[in-house]
This record gives sequence, structure tokens and C-alpha cells, in this order.
Amino acid sequence: MSQYSNKIVPKQNNPTNNYKNVAHAFFLSLAITIAEPSTVLPLIIEHFSNSALVVGVFVSLLRGGAILTQLYAAFHAQSYKKVLPYLKKVFFFRWLSWFSIGLSIYFIGDTNKTLTLLLIGLGLFGFSLSAGFGAIYFKELQAKLFSKTYRGKTMANRQVAGSFASIVSGGVAGYVLSNFEAPLNYAYLFIVSSFIMAIGFFIFVSIDDEPFKENVQEKEKNFALFVKNAFGILQSDKRLQQQTLAIFLSFACYLSIPFVILEAKNSVTLTGWVLGGFIMMQMLGSIAGSSLLWRKISDYEKMLSLSFVFMIAAFGVALFANSSAIYALVFFLYGVALDGFGNSGMNLIIEIAPEEKRPIYTAVQTNLSSFGLFFPVLGGLLLKNFESYTFIYLLTIVLLLAGLIISLGLKKIEMKGIQ
Repeated sequence: MSQYSNKIVPKQNNPTNNYKNVAHAFFLSLAITIAEPSTVLPLIIEHFSNSALVVGVFVSLLRGGAILTQLYAAFHAQSYKKVLPYLKKVFFFRWLSWFSIGLSIYFIGDTNKTLTLLLIGLGLFGFSLSAGFGAIYFKELQAKLFSKTYRGKTMANRQVAGSFASIVSGGVAGYVLSNFEAPLNYAYLFIVSSFIMAIGFFIFVSIDDEPFKENVQEKEKNFALFVKNAFGILQSDKRLQQQTLAIFLSFACYLSIPFVILEAKNSVTLTGWVLGGFIMMQMLGSIAGSSLLWRKISDYEKMLSLSFVFMIAAFGVALFANSSAIYALVFFLYGVALDGFGNSGMNLIIEIAPEEKRPIYTAVQTNLSSFGLFFPVLGGLLLKNFESYTFIYLLTIVLLLAGLIISLGLKKIEMKGIQ
């Protein structure tokens, strides 16, 4: 037990860990917003390549590499009594990958655009690949450190802190992009943000009293047997199937969102400050969602459904966007929805997974749903062949509507299981 303000605090809900959890989100968001896949990153990639398909591929690289490692991470994590020592290694590799992107742009830049693009891709892929391990360990820690009610609050606090940081980051990005020439401005953003990121990582790995996990799963003899057992769980659990499909369809927003900023260039003068303003509006949406809506909802099925509604509204507005004010509204609604997707997705899997199988459930849901992170590649292909933003926006809305319908049925599956 730890003592704070003269009263005994349950180890599971240690307020110091809550503060560190929130501080980690603040510094991490402050750092990575400079490569936000809906705004800055597409413009960085477009600087080195004019292909919409290449933009889609690189946006996918920022997060899609995690697919390759999550099942393997869960294979080992199921037998770990503590995961923090492993998370420290993940954080170091993520920092190194991010820092290397800034160095590549600074030292090579326009002198060899193809090589710079390749090195940016490797950095993004390394950053994303290590996230596959980090996601498993992070969710394990959240489940161990915080009870259901407290976890909902600390995650909402994380999102608010991260959103405030992203607003600051949007202002910094706007200043740097306006006052320095490309591609040096991109290099400065990555290099400086890597040190900010390191602060967040250091704070998080200093959390106190990670509990030993009592109910651990005995590790299978080999990874192939683990994969077979994991998909056996998927086949036998109808709720896990439908939940995973709904979360996969939530990623349909990535079919279009990287290209919204490219279409905006046709009707809006995209100065650094306008771009920074769009980032700020997205993060204001995130803050509004977390502080006014999501933190008050403990029914995570309802949260998921409402997130679909907000995301559909965002692309409905995008269909008619022709000014900076309307595009700002698109990014605001997108921020509200994205926050809801993140919060509900993490908590839903924690709620349905048995403790001893939690890493497996997490890996199955995240691994399969994360194939949606490659929607930007499909969006790039469609945009290249049809040259119509309206077409990809409408397709995105159709896929999100399908996800909404599936999410509305999750509660019925849960009630059937209880009966």
C-alpha cells in the first residue's frame, strides 16, 4: 500500500500512476502530432513524391507495421507476470526510429528524394512495428493498474491531456512550417519532437508498483500452436468476432482522411498557420469529446456507436467543403470520433477478455482490426484511378454505416451470452 494525503490508496488505483499515465499521453501527443496522418504527414510525403498512392502507403506505415508483431508479442506476454521491463525496450526503439526520420530529412533531404523517402518509410515502419509490442504491454498495464471505473477516467484524462498537447503542437508546427523552408522545417519538427517524446516515455516507465499477474497462461510450445489456439478462440467467441469487425470498419475513415488535406489545397491557401489551425481544430474536437461526452459514458458499446455517427458526419460535411471554416469543422468532428474509437476499442476488449487470456484477446482484436490501417493504400489507388474525392468520401460513409450497424448489435450478443 502507498500513502497519499494521509489516507491509504488501493495499489490498483494509485493516483501517482494516474498522473504519470496522463503525463505520458501529453508528451507523446505533443511529439507525434507533427506527423498527424490526416494533416502534416501527407504534405511531407507529397513533398518527396507527388503520387497519391505513395501518400497512402506511407500513412499506413505510420501505424500498420504493428500488425506484424502483435500476435507474436501476445504469445510471449501471456506468460509474463510483469510487462514493464519489456515496455522500456519498446519505448527506446520507438524513439530511435522517430529520431532517425528527422536526421534523414536533415542530412539528405532534397539531394536524393528517393533515398530520403525510403529512410522516412523505414523510420515510420520501425516506429509502427515496435508499437505492436507496446500495444499489448500497454493494455496489460492499464488493466492491472486501474479498475474499470478508474480506468475509464484515467483514459479520458489521457485523451484530454493529449489533445491539449496536440493543440500546442499544432501551433508549433504552424510556426515552424511558416518560418523555415521545406524540407528543413520537417526535419526540425521530427528532431525536436523526438526529445519531447523521450520525456513522455521516461515518465511512463517510472510508474510505481506494477502488480504481479497471478493468473497467467502457460505458453504454448511454439508460435504456430499459439496462432492456432488464438484463432480457435476467435471462432468460438461470437462477441469477439463482431467486435473486431466493427472496430476494423472504424478504420474506414483512413480510406479518405489523408486525402482531405490534399483536396483542401484546391480551394484553400494552405499556409503553415492554416495547417496548424486544422490540427488545433481536430484536437479541440478530441478535447470536446473526452471532456463533454466520452468521460461520461461507461457503456463502451454506446461509445463505439456514437463515434461512428460523428465520423459519418465528418465525411458528410467533407462532401461539401469549399472553405477553411468548413474544413475546420471536418477535422473537429473527426477529432471527436477518433477519440471515441480509441477509448471504446481499448476498453471493450479488456471487458470481454478473461484475465489469463487478455493478451491473446487483445492481440486477436487489434491484429485483425488493424488491417484497416491499410485503408489509405486503397484510398490512394482509388483516387489515382477515379480521380474523385467524392467517390472515396461516399465509399467511406458506406463502410462506416456498416460498422455502425454492427456496433449496435454488440449489446444483443452480450445479453445472449449472459442468458
